Amino acid sequence: MWDGKARSGRERRAGVTQALDRIRTAARQRRKERFTALFHHITTDALREAFYALRRNAAPGVDGVRWEDYEADLERNLTDLHGRVHRGAYRALPARRQYIPKADGRQRPLAIVALEDKIVQRAVATVLEAIYEEDFLDFSYGFRPGRGQHDALDALPCRNRQPESGLHNRRRHSVVLRQGWTGSG
Repeated sequence: MWDGKARSGRERRAGVTQALDRIRTAARQRRKERFTALFHHITTDALREAFYALRRNAAPGVDGVRWEDYEADLERNLTDLHGRVHRGAYRALPARRQYIPKADGRQRPLAIVALEDKIVQRAVATVLEAIYEEDFLDFSYGFRPGRGQHDALDALPCRNRQPESGLHNRRRHSVVLRQGWTGSG
């Protein structure tokens, strides 16, 4: 909400970060609590953070809007988007399905969504991540921000560390899958 004070980008980011830190702290301290009032965390600042987290050089979405075009009038666009989201007037556009050929001849489906849909999805995901990250154990790696399959492989206790190579990684991965990892080194 506009309070009549102009704030720098750093001050706006700090406000979003502080709000997420409060959510994260509450989730850590009260693990059994259900969070039912999170909508107010989808602010214009949170939408701006989400916008700048998107890839600038991505192809236009299903709406044909490019990142640069949206940024040209960013404040007005975000204020309008925020208003529609909070009034319940925002509706995501249907995604367009494209198929990308894979090396083995099959096709991988790809959904192309509108730019504003990406912004709203990213803002909501950021709020939800602040809550659910606290529930994950430290050795959980799947679908978490800043963690991936390579981090999981690096965390495996291996007696004979060899230089990383594609063959070594595939062999180690297949052994783990075949024999199962019990957590003992």
